[in-house]
Amino acid sequence: MGHITTKNINLPILNNILIRAEGGNIELVSTNLEIGITHQIRGKIENEGQFTVDSKLIGEYVSLLSGGEKVKVETKENELKIECGSYKTKIKGESAKDFPLIPNIPRSNFFSCKSGELKKALSGVIFAVSSSENRIELTGVLFSFNKNQLSLAATDSYRLAERELEIKNGGIEGEQKVIVPAKTVQELLRVLSGLEGGDIAEDQEIKFYLSENQILFTVDSVELISRLINGHYPDYKQIIPSKSQTDVLIERSELIRAVKAAALFSKTGINDITILFSKDKVIVSSFSGTSGESQIEIDAEVRGTDNEVTINFRYLLDGLNNIEGGAVRLGILNNTTPCVLRPEKENNYLYIVMPIRQ
Repeated sequence: MGHITTKNINLPILNNILIRAEGGNIELVSTNLEIGITHQIRGKIENEGQFTVDSKLIGEYVSLLSGGEKVKVETKENELKIECGSYKTKIKGESAKDFPLIPNIPRSNFFSCKSGELKKALSGVIFAVSSSENRIELTGVLFSFNKNQLSLAATDSYRLAERELEIKNGGIEGEQKVIVPAKTVQELLRVLSGLEGGDIAEDQEIKFYLSENQILFTVDSVELISRLINGHYPDYKQIIPSKSQTDVLIERSELIRAVKAAALFSKTGINDITILFSKDKVIVSSFSGTSGESQIEIDAEVRGTDNEVTINFRYLLDGLNNIEGGAVRLGILNNTTPCVLRPEKENNYLYIVMPIRQ
């Protein structure tokens, strides 16, 4: 939870974590005004109350305590006392009266899916998000909900990743599209990874609640709420080639090895490698006037016409590393249109890379 706390000169309490014991529940709350996380933990409450302390300090201290012993926590004036076995400490903090409220979202209707499937899907697209603030809508992941299907898409204008997964519809009609900030997605992935490391199985249900400008994720004892990005996401479907002149089936690991070898001789700052597709083989090559040249030939199943494309090897490797299975399918129309990558046996993942114009 400490990942989202932030140093803020105007609101220094944002660097703290809120510990709240109310209504029979013990909650830990953190926020940076863009993202808020609430985590309920088990425990016995003797006196209700709330207090805030530095999130990094308490996080690092608690991580050093024995996991098998009970922890006693109480507040006294401006301090939080923690006792666990022979470990006793006092952490200075401050009142919770200035801690921002976490917004509430109506929970009558929702979408849901398995947490393990969502984690896999988000991991397969998040790397393609733009890091430039020039087009704010591209700094997030597009969530497109349509009945019982969720499409996740991310692009930085040079490459695009899309993954589809089945979801359950809890009473929401019509298509819903929202842009979730990359930082929110990264924090959600941390939450899901943390839960899997505990007692929570990958088939744990995660629910999505939508409002006009916020999204709420709930899974097990954790709730994560985030602001959405206001903007119009581009109609990326238009740039996905509807046909190809050349279709290739090739061993993924062999192609990755060849791309890495050729990359050693690509031009600095351009990261260019050339891939030639011809009958029963793929040739990956590169040339640099300063370091030399490389050419690797790989056996492959090539259908259609001979073809060639020059591509950024980093973008290509990102796609190959996020495709599962032994083989990968590539589709090429010509050297001016995107190169399409898909898993051999699945149709729910798509990755495209724009070629480097010569």
